[in-house]
Amino acid sequence: MKVRAIAAISLCVLLVTACRPAQQGQTVGPESDAAATNAADDTLKLLYWQAPTILNPHFSSGFKDAEASRITLEPLASFDADGNMVLFLAAEEPTVENGGVAPDGTSVTWTLKPGIKWSDGTPFTAADVAFTYEFIVNPEVATTNAGTYEIVESVEALDDTTVKITFREPNPAWYLVFTGTEGMVLPRHLFQAYNGPNGREAPANIAPVGTGPYRVVDFIPGDVVVYEANPNYREPDQLAFGRVELKGGGDAASAARAVLQTGDVDYAYNLQVEANVLNQLVAAGQGELVTNFGSLVERLVINFTDPNQATADGETSSVEFPHPILSDRRVRQALNLAVDRETIATQLYGSAGQPTAHFLVAPESFKSPNARYGYDLTAAAALLEEAGWVDTNGNGVRDKGGQELELVFQTSVNPLRQKTQEIVKQSFTQIGIGVEIRGIDATIFFSGDPASPDTLERFGADLQMFATGNTNPDPGAYMQTYTCNEIAQKANNWSKSNYARYCNPEYDALWQQASTELDPQARQQLFIQMNDLLINEAAVLPIVHRADVSAVGKRLTGIDLTPWDLSTWNIATWQRP
Repeated sequence: MKVRAIAAISLCVLLVTACRPAQQGQTVGPESDAAATNAADDTLKLLYWQAPTILNPHFSSGFKDAEASRITLEPLASFDADGNMVLFLAAEEPTVENGGVAPDGTSVTWTLKPGIKWSDGTPFTAADVAFTYEFIVNPEVATTNAGTYEIVESVEALDDTTVKITFREPNPAWYLVFTGTEGMVLPRHLFQAYNGPNGREAPANIAPVGTGPYRVVDFIPGDVVVYEANPNYREPDQLAFGRVELKGGGDAASAARAVLQTGDVDYAYNLQVEANVLNQLVAAGQGELVTNFGSLVERLVINFTDPNQATADGETSSVEFPHPILSDRRVRQALNLAVDRETIATQLYGSAGQPTAHFLVAPESFKSPNARYGYDLTAAAALLEEAGWVDTNGNGVRDKGGQELELVFQTSVNPLRQKTQEIVKQSFTQIGIGVEIRGIDATIFFSGDPASPDTLERFGADLQMFATGNTNPDPGAYMQTYTCNEIAQKANNWSKSNYARYCNPEYDALWQQASTELDPQARQQLFIQMNDLLINEAAVLPIVHRADVSAVGKRLTGIDLTPWDLSTWNIATWQRP
């Protein structure tokens, strides 16, 4: 198996089976056409306009890399759209009745399926699960998923097919770890030499070996991943394709067009395209849209630190320097009142978006009945004046103590986000806030690369916008995002998830209480209180509860999206009848 890391590959190689001219002596006719058709039917073509750059999901902050990884790597289990557990590497769901879950919530024991092999033929055992935990939580490795696993005290391989996870305290959400998006298991034999500061240097980060249905045979970071059927997969007869090609790059509209209008591609992911454009493309009859309203919330993230000051060792957006403007709650509340959520949702998202004031939107039982949003520029202007921001020089921008009220607003490049930026800027300008809009290529913005100053972790702006949500039916790990211990900074290689650098002891206390509360209803109320605290503080400004929108070719079947895993989670059952 060979993985290349070179600059580019021709799109025609991926999307047009017969784009190369016939060679001398090569037959061109009905037989060769039939062979080409058979080869095309044996190839599943995916188009991800946000190109993957690494195939280790524990080093990525964006879904694009995890999506590509999920085709070959697997968790112990996951959850379908109804919240039912679906087994992958695990043989059965742990329960109190079968002895898998400790009655006091302090541990869970998983039984693994016997006889599973990694795609290179090495046996998969419980030792791989235990090692994956050690790798994820090692601060020298600095993975992006470490926060989810902080609730764990130890992971022990009791034998080859039994693994016991012991928690630091009684844990009502024992299924948060080793399941779904953040639960993919790594092969110990390929990573044990890289369990330290050299973690990102492991060859298996770009040449992954997994237990899943397909294995990587070629990867050009930022461009294309090619897979073939895993010869060691436990259910080989289930696989409908001998080859999978995941092409990255371009833009969301082109990706939609390739499925819905031209039919060149089978599946296109994350179509952040205006609703009216998508509807026009669907009319071509080559495919359909699949929408999945899960937990995704498009939000404005406030930087609580100053991106324009640097520490002695050059760190910007450091907790050492609070933000000179946005640390004032009144200013943040003014911004909140100046976001026209209705217009953004209606004009840009259509039926795939709902205006929201909630940070936590799913499952429905955790959604606060208290949070409300409003659009009121008069009230927003009054808050700014109350905070001392007035336009003393008549240039249209408020100022205070010689400082102009000017903000840099960044996000990744796609049509919906740039148009959302324009709508937000227009309202902010009306109340005397200067706004500089910045767009960053999604491949860079979501790369998780600690060396890049343009990632969402580094947050080199005053405001930034993206969407995420809880990737598990239990929102514990998601709500941990805004705890003080999760602040992304140079000391942890910017690997943690609190990019806002928000720190509130009251919020932390609620999260700590929720993490050990065994009463489901009491725990639910704690999460609602956490959501309401964030909203009342205007610590984050939710905009739209948006659906995951994908395009599926008319001949492709088996797509079964869930809010609790990646869209490729069940790719083993995708077919083209």
